[in-house]
Amino acid sequence: MPELPEVETIARGLDAQVQGLRVMTACLYTPSVLHAGTVDTLPGARILQVTRRAKLLLMALDTGLYLVIHLKMTGRVWLGKPTQALPKHTHLVLGLDNGEQIVFEDARRFGYCRVETQASLAAWPFYASLGPEPLAVSAQELARIMAGKRARIKALLLDQTCVAGVGNIYADEALFAAEIHPATQAIHISSEQLLRLCTELQRILALAIKAGGSTISDYRNAYGRSGIFQNSFAVYGKKGAACPRCSHTLVAIQVAGRTSTHCPHCQVLEVA
Repeated sequence: MPELPEVETIARGLDAQVQGLRVMTACLYTPSVLHAGTVDTLPGARILQVTRRAKLLLMALDTGLYLVIHLKMTGRVWLGKPTQALPKHTHLVLGLDNGEQIVFEDARRFGYCRVETQASLAAWPFYASLGPEPLAVSAQELARIMAGKRARIKALLLDQTCVAGVGNIYADEALFAAEIHPATQAIHISSEQLLRLCTELQRILALAIKAGGSTISDYRNAYGRSGIFQNSFAVYGKKGAACPRCSHTLVAIQVAGRTSTHCPHCQVLEVA
């Protein structure tokens, strides 16, 4: 699933290419992916900005509407020429006044889009429940949010109401960098360790954005290019490999329903 760095990369790429352009046509090929609003309200609107909130793409229009896209596991949004053949699993195409088109495709159809007003967006329970952006607040504030909770730290990192935009990849990488076991309850982690975790999380997210995100299988940016941060993974997806810090074998366990790869030697489970 594209996480914060991947969606941020797509948002920046699209914004650089489509800001100020007008939507001329909106073709919805798969009605089931539209969860709110109608695409009939999009033609004629000028694109003010493309941004990100958590793992959501937000396209702000001069009509006061927002096109919101959640890529989920395999969704892609890219800018193409009208002469390009549309992929089999194309769900929405916006024709622009410069002759190009914004394409939303998703082979597995888990992704979706919504057309919202500012008021309805703010009232959408999922959007309203999102926690702070990890790169928009201090590491101290992030640590304060997690401190004292009995939930396992990996679960807290994945909880979008706690920290917005973080997923399995960057949770595993940050926990390894901070030498914290993913199943440790936050209440058993010292304030110094929590601060280190949040500092490492911010560092890794920033590096991943600079690298254009991570491409595991489907992810591509708005230009159709792969990210390269996967080349810098320390532990994610590397079960059975040697720990880059101590050479012990990396193992994987299930935490919060997700595979969590870690080093049992460097990341010791803390208990009461």
